Order: sequence, then structure tokens, then C-alpha cells
Amino acid sequence: MTGSAEISRDVYDAVIVGGGHNGLVAAAYLARAGRSVLVLERLGTTGGAAVSTRTFAGVDARLSRYSYLVSLLPSKIVDDLGLRFGVRKRSVSSYTPTVRDGRATGLLVGGGEERTRASFRALTGSDAEYEAWQDFYATTGRVAERVFPTLTEPLPTREALRARIGDDAAWNMLFEEPLGVAIEERFSDDLVRGVVLTDALIGTFSEAHDPSLAQNVCFLYHVIGGGTGDWDVPVGGMGAFTDALAGAARTAGAEIVTGAEVLRVDPDGSHPTVTCRTRTGEESTVAARKVLVNASPEALAELVGGEAPAEPAEGAQLKVNMLLRRLPRLRDASVDAREAFAGTFHVAEGYEQLARAYEQAAGGALPSSPPSEIYCHSLTDPSILAPELAKQGYQTLTVFGLHAPARLFTQDNDEKRETLLKATLAQLDEVLDEPIEQCLARDKDGRPCIEAKTPLDLEKDLRLPGGNIFHRPLAFPFANEVNEADGAGRWGVGTAYANVLLCGAGAVRGGGVSGIPGHNAAMAVLEQ
Repeated sequence: MTGSAEISRDVYDAVIVGGGHNGLVAAAYLARAGRSVLVLERLGTTGGAAVSTRTFAGVDARLSRYSYLVSLLPSKIVDDLGLRFGVRKRSVSSYTPTVRDGRATGLLVGGGEERTRASFRALTGSDAEYEAWQDFYATTGRVAERVFPTLTEPLPTREALRARIGDDAAWNMLFEEPLGVAIEERFSDDLVRGVVLTDALIGTFSEAHDPSLAQNVCFLYHVIGGGTGDWDVPVGGMGAFTDALAGAARTAGAEIVTGAEVLRVDPDGSHPTVTCRTRTGEESTVAARKVLVNASPEALAELVGGEAPAEPAEGAQLKVNMLLRRLPRLRDASVDAREAFAGTFHVAEGYEQLARAYEQAAGGALPSSPPSEIYCHSLTDPSILAPELAKQGYQTLTVFGLHAPARLFTQDNDEKRETLLKATLAQLDEVLDEPIEQCLARDKDGRPCIEAKTPLDLEKDLRLPGGNIFHRPLAFPFANEVNEADGAGRWGVGTAYANVLLCGAGAVRGGGVSGIPGHNAAMAVLEQ
């Protein structure tokens, strides 16, 4: 949302560094509780990575340029803040094209239980994989029902969370042993195994048997959202969500100043100070009872002049946005493209394909057959398109490529971006009946409507450290020695500085479009 207030006082109850969605959630909660709140945002608009933009010149299509789906946002936050914002369910969960016995086919998950069962049977020759799928996700569903409500409560201990789950086998599968063990024990088909594993690799450079369990943590956050694990479409795009948040914060009395880059934070004393450079180029310093940092732990260290985290953050994805004149035809004639692209469309994401791509990237090379997942927002929510575009059949496509760690782009980012984009589209073309390039719309200057972002591009655009969409490696949602040493405290948002809190994705239980760190930081302030 555009529009900016001015700094109106010298001292605030809370100064929030960064106007992304988590900062806005914190601002709205605190302002509604009667606190004086100032939000300082470097960019000209609020929203951070959760924005809608007209990405292509002269084309009235508002794409969710960075973040694009909603799962982890608790309805509690929407209700507490009175947000006028909604999501829609996708008609299909996923479609994964493949070739079996020389025939183009695929796995469709969605359209009802019997249709999904029939798709598994047609692909694998029996009901065994479908039954295993149902059992596996029944287990994760029970875990989700128990874990998700804890995310907006004080941070539990490991023992308390395990007791709350109350299922030792599920705990062992998700929290103790590499996820690949359960996948290989429960599923036999390579493609089915791959579809399960993909939720463990979103923005996370890991593999099925990684002993660090980074893949398990990522998987957990991708299957517990809303207590169901559903990934929903934000009506109006991501910008509709953050515009609603900014409006709620302003209505409650928060001051939001855009074009104000925070230069430093002095955390000492009972009233830490925040110095920013305003749109006029002048420096301004304000004091606060609490400073909430809606930026990465690395950015916080830089602002306070402290030591950077021992493990630098690294993103691992290629993000591609496209606008099409129409959806492409599929080689698999048994499924309609409007169904296939309505859910998550998996490309080159078989279990062995994912393993090979990881090995190549870990060895310093771009994957030769890059895995990716694709989704069409406009099939579920055409409101992001101008009426004339929707009438003509235009559609958006979002591509999220895996196993593209930032380290691969430190040399020749532009060249490698184009190389990886070309290879990613080539993989997509293998399952299409026509090249995707033939379906691309053109902007007002005749250029194809497609853009790609590497981790380094995301770092440049949004200051995501190493392009990491979670600000740092995700952590299990319980207290442990690491976050206790960091001073995370009762709500998982504390830092080494008593009056400075993290309210962004780098907080414990951060990551994704959730608002949870913002909520928890606000609760920590109000509790004190």
C-alpha cells in the first residue's frame, strides 16, 4: 500500500523496522491495544515480499510477484484484526505429468476421493500407493491439528510439544529421523515419493536423508497450515492481504512511514533509539520502549553493530512469473489443462530426479533437469486480471524452481539466471504439447511477459539474506538450546537485547506468509 505518514513524536511505545506483513501484524495488534506505534519502511510501499504488482509494462495483471500462496496464516489473526481479506480453495491439490510405457500420463490428486484413487491406480497398477498416501497424510493431518494452534501460543518445550502430539510414531517420523526413511518405507513408486518430498525442499537446499533434518522442518511447516496443510489462493493477490493489514494498522492509530531506510539501532538503555534516512535524505532519530525488527537476523546484527549469525542464510530457489495468452496444451490428454494448472503442477520432481538435481547443485553445477512446481493463480481468482484480459483467456503462471542455491549465482548471476530459466522451461516443454513460449503474452513494447528471480535477485530486491525466503534456516517450533542461547524467550521473538525483538520470518516459528512472528512479538510486548 502506498501513502505515508510523517514521524510525529520523539518517543514511541514501539518502533517497527520494516513494513512487511509481519511488521504490519505487530503494528495493528499494538495500536489496537493503545500503544503508540511507528513503522519505518525502506521501500515506497508496504508489504515486503507479500505484494501484488503490475509486473509487465502496459499489462493490467496484478501478479503476486514474490510470495504467492497462503497456508500458515491463522484465522485468529484475520479475526482479531478485523481484516477484510479472504482466500479460496484450489479445486485440485496437484498434478504431476510423467511417461509410463511410452505413454504420456500423470498423477492427479484432487477432484474427489474416487477420482484420486483412480489416478493412483492408473499410474501404479494397484491401490497400494493410494492407501499409503491416505495413511501418511492422515498422520500429518493429526499432527497439524495439534501443532498449528501452538504457533500463536508461548513457545513450548520439546517435551511439551511431543506430549501434545501424543503419537510416538508420528513424532519419530517427523522430528527424529530423516524424512526419506518414512517416504521409502511407505511408498514404492518413484513419482509418488517425489511428490511427497517436494514439500520438504521449498526454499530449502536439502535432500531426503539430510542428517540435519532441515528437510523435515521445511516439510512440517508445509503440512500443518490451518491445521490441515491446505495451500489457499489469496483473493486479489498477496497485495490485498498486506493492504488490509496496513489499513487495519493505520485505522488503529499506527503511523506508517515509507521511503524511510533504517540505518542503525542503538539497543542500550531503557529506550533504544532508531535512526533512519527519510525520503528527503535527512536523518531522523526516534526513541522507543521496544524496537521490533521485521528484518532478518543478519540485518539486525548489522543495524546494532553486532556479530552476524554464524551460519549465513542461503536461499535455494528460482522464482519465475509469466503471463500467458492461454494455457498450453498437455501431452497427457486425460486431464484438462485448467485442472492440471489449478493446483501444484510438478515438473521433473520424481524422487530420483530430485536426488540428481541436489547432487549436481551440491557439486557446484546448475541442475541439468531442474525440478520446479507451477501454479496458476488466475484459474482460482481471475480478479487479478483486467476484465478484458480475463475475457480473452489470459492466465498467470508462477514457477518455483528447487535446488538453485545462491552459491551457484555468485559468479555471472545474469548469465546463470538465463541458463537456468531456459533449462526450467525446457523441462516444462517436455510435458506440453506445444512450447510454453508460444503461449506467452507480450507487454506494450512487444517483449514476452516472463521474468525470473534468482536468490541473489531476491537479496537485491528485498534484502532477503542470500535470497533466503525464510530469513534463515527454519527451526522446529519448540524451545531448544540454540534459540534459548539466542535469547528467543517465552514467545520465540527475543534477541540478545532486552528491548529489541524479532517480528519477522527469522523469529522462531517464522517463515511463510503467516503473520505469526508479528503476532508473537506483539504478545511479548503486551505481556511485559
